[in-house]
Amino acid sequence: MGCLTFDQKTAHFSYIGNSFSSKGKPPAGRPAIFAGMKQSIFRLTLLSLTALAPFLSGIAQSPAVHRIVSVNGTVSSMLCDLGLEQQIVGVDVTSTWPASLKQKPQVGHNRNVSAEGIMALQPTLVLGTDNMLSPQLEPQLTSAGINTQIFKQTYSIEGTKTLLKQVAAATGTLDKAAKLLADFDKQTAQLHFAPLNKKVLFLYARGAGMLLVSGTGTPIEQMILLAGASNAISGFKDYKPLSTEALIAADPDVILLFDSGLQSIGGVDGLLKIPGVSDTKAGKNKAIISMDGELLSGWDLRVPQAVQQLHQKIAHP
Repeated sequence: MGCLTFDQKTAHFSYIGNSFSSKGKPPAGRPAIFAGMKQSIFRLTLLSLTALAPFLSGIAQSPAVHRIVSVNGTVSSMLCDLGLEQQIVGVDVTSTWPASLKQKPQVGHNRNVSAEGIMALQPTLVLGTDNMLSPQLEPQLTSAGINTQIFKQTYSIEGTKTLLKQVAAATGTLDKAAKLLADFDKQTAQLHFAPLNKKVLFLYARGAGMLLVSGTGTPIEQMILLAGASNAISGFKDYKPLSTEALIAADPDVILLFDSGLQSIGGVDGLLKIPGVSDTKAGKNKAIISMDGELLSGWDLRVPQAVQQLHQKIAHP
């Protein structure tokens, strides 16, 4: 007996072997007419399958379906933009946009993300960025046979575009990404603001007992600059604990926090009770503003909306 084979590249069927004896004659005891009928039926079947080949080829080449765990909020947001939310089986704590991601199983936050918690979800693909993750996480997952791709995130418009391309390449959705990037370029091209001549101090708060000030080189500083303002702090990089002296010396026009951070210290009234705040221009004028943390610091495809919102808040605190 023979068999049919299908070539995905050429989208053609071929037949291997035959239905007759090695001498090309019908088996003994079978009329020749039966063999002729069998050949005719085979030819009709082959023609029908050949007509279906383009459709079968398309199915064979469609993007693979994954079980994805995302350990970064920006990556999670981009996966959803690429139409892959249904393939996400787990996320980290920072994955808060879109809000539906909050219903997904969570695997931890930053260095608390564990390989065991991820593997329990049986993913076929793990994606994230190298910000604050344990350096042991990627090799642990890779050694377990899980396709793991950890990207380097740069906090700029170009960095956002690069990260989207990397996520799309990992998930086979580059065509979709091209359309998203075209829209993103149109939106970011409109981000041109006259200088606000205002100094902004970003305060990271998790209750009154944990107050950190943003220095230079942070995602927040880049967002403040895009919004047309300047960073009130320039003497150090990254974050440092808030000191009364440094706060008064910086004398910001506006103090910026995450929504959750402002709530954690009792709102504007609670912030004004912190030593030094009421002595600044921002404190005296109650120029205290806040924004959603992931929107302000995530640098996902919502950057244009984030910059527009921040500009308006700084201009009219």
